[in-house]
Amino acid sequence: MKLLHASDFHLDSPLSGLPPDQSALRRRELRDIPARLAKLAREEVDLVLLPGDLFDGVRVYPETVRALAQALADMAVPVFIAPGNHDCYHEKSPYAAAAWPDNVYIFTSQKLQAFEVPDLGCVIHGCAFTAPGREDDPLSGFTAPEDGRLHLLCVHGEVGLAGNYAPIRPKSLESSGAAYAALGHIHAMGSGKAGGTLWAYPGCPEGRGFDELGPKGALIVSLNEPGRMAVSSPDGPSMASIDLGMQPAAAKFVPVCRRQYRIETVELSDFTAALPQGESPDLVRFLLTGESRAAPDLTALAAQAAPRFFHVELRDRTTLPTDLWARAEEDSLTGLFLREMRARLDAAGESEKDKLLLAARFGLAALEGGEDVRS
Repeated sequence: MKLLHASDFHLDSPLSGLPPDQSALRRRELRDIPARLAKLAREEVDLVLLPGDLFDGVRVYPETVRALAQALADMAVPVFIAPGNHDCYHEKSPYAAAAWPDNVYIFTSQKLQAFEVPDLGCVIHGCAFTAPGREDDPLSGFTAPEDGRLHLLCVHGEVGLAGNYAPIRPKSLESSGAAYAALGHIHAMGSGKAGGTLWAYPGCPEGRGFDELGPKGALIVSLNEPGRMAVSSPDGPSMASIDLGMQPAAAKFVPVCRRQYRIETVELSDFTAALPQGESPDLVRFLLTGESRAAPDLTALAAQAAPRFFHVELRDRTTLPTDLWARAEEDSLTGLFLREMRARLDAAGESEKDKLLLAARFGLAALEGGEDVRS
């Protein structure tokens, strides 16, 4: 049996960090996630597990709900949804208010509920957030019966001993007796083994900021295959293998994102050469490094790079030239100023260093009658 495991769509996210036209386009691309997953489901799997945060919040556009419902119907296989902390289940949530296809089952209680799929010989155990937070372990005290059926978990939560979002203790996973735990909440792909239970996060299917870098997608999990569990990395072909004893499984990462968020470090002097010849669909933040007495003109550099990417940002990480810092030993006002700035930079946290370096450049320009470093 194969299943599709995806979560954390965050449909209708505001994406306020982008210009209005780009954020509107990205919201439309997020709304298209379920249709992309439906194509995967029709081609490859028998079952779909969606452990929560499909919506970003309580305010959801009707067309978003309709698009999701249509895509779930198009999957044409059983679909299970475990609402998360962002899209928790309540009487006014889309999960309660909208009409959902017959192949869709939505967990509605904080307590684990079980739903049997006789044709597949499996039982899906899941639960819902009914409020934005939850501090108890949703799997506490649960053990699947040894009845010859395949038992699967579909739960939104964080693997750990404590937390505000349904902390799932490793011991609870170990004693669950489930072959696979489809988890949601964490936006990066990750997996592990607790006893005979493989648990995994697929990560989000589309990045929404520079804290969600690289390829994003879903997992296709094959159960009851001989051998070992292998999880493929989204960054390359390497496989991490875990022996599951009597419950072997294989999980394959499948990218589905339209665009990637990327952070690239480039020397200021090499910036023009580093730009692609064609147009990239990605959102890129360049970290400019190297030595420069004057602050780089970020506006001009961004204008140069803008036609090559869907969205581009620049961050100045250049430093003052080494020979200029050497002047801190001079018995002069410039030397005194540089000694003071160097001491402040050495003591500063990362968030303060950019401002202090800019202050050093302003100060030197003022002391030595140079041009305004902002020009």
